Amino acid sequence: MRLELSSIVASLGGALYGDGSIVVTGLAPLEVATGSDLSFLSNPRYQSQLIASKAACVIVAPTMQSVAVMRGACIVTDQPYLYFARLTQFWKRRLDADKPRGIHPTAVVDAQAVVHPTASVGPLCVVERGARIGADTVLKSRVTLGEDCVLGDRCIVHTGVVIGADGFGFAPNGDAWEKIEQLGAVQIGNDVEIGANTCIDRGALQDTVIEDGVKLDNLIQIGHNVRVGRNTAMAGCVGVAGSATIGEHCTVGGGAIILGHLTLGPHVNISAATLVSKSILKPGHYTGIFPVDDNATWERNAASLKQLHSLRDRIKTLEKEIKK
Repeated sequence: MRLELSSIVASLGGALYGDGSIVVTGLAPLEVATGSDLSFLSNPRYQSQLIASKAACVIVAPTMQSVAVMRGACIVTDQPYLYFARLTQFWKRRLDADKPRGIHPTAVVDAQAVVHPTASVGPLCVVERGARIGADTVLKSRVTLGEDCVLGDRCIVHTGVVIGADGFGFAPNGDAWEKIEQLGAVQIGNDVEIGANTCIDRGALQDTVIEDGVKLDNLIQIGHNVRVGRNTAMAGCVGVAGSATIGEHCTVGGGAIILGHLTLGPHVNISAATLVSKSILKPGHYTGIFPVDDNATWERNAASLKQLHSLRDRIKTLEKEIKK
């Protein structure tokens, strides 16, 4: 694909310094960009890479304008990283302009499912009875959308995602387990993106709900009856147990676990590999990771950790004795 800088700025804004007729044919990082690539700098620490870059044009913040202009053509904008994100969307739309939409011949779509005419259902997908897919939503290959589950508008669902499998519900019956039928569904809002092989279970009685703007990475497990607030983002391998409620604008780092029936309030940020074992209602950044060490040292530290409660009580007793 070939685009003039002037056409990019006309579509996305920003201030162009340099020749608007310069043609770019690709997007690339500063250090590997060629004379036909467009790149960006969002962190001033990499100024040396900007100076040395061979990129045809670089997207920069106003604070880097003078340096960028000395190097060559540049687009100046208040948020270079956000501008670059929108540029990738602009680029992808152009690349996909000639791709066919609609339902792939190998997809299986139940006659009682509803697929918007502008949606795209990829190869080997399964859309079950009563499911609904909104406008401009894209299902990549091998996605399963279960019975009565709903996908909103402009969603992207990547390969291997399963929406609406049964939640993990069993009642003990002596030495065996009795299945609790999962009678709810999954409701997914608009502008949601779901990464490859992520699973979102249907609710037991009420629906599992993923609100507008949520972004889920690959290999995430969302249990039954979970509710995820709008514009929350989760990194890969997160596990959310049943009936947890996660507020809006939260982030959850890779490999973190959120136990069932807990609540995370809005604007709560959970670090990677953290185990959330209690509700967190106050906005902030929370971490619960026991540092890696050689095994013998780790075992000694873990043993000491178990004694902290008794040590605390002993210290309180000593403090009382001192005060006497």
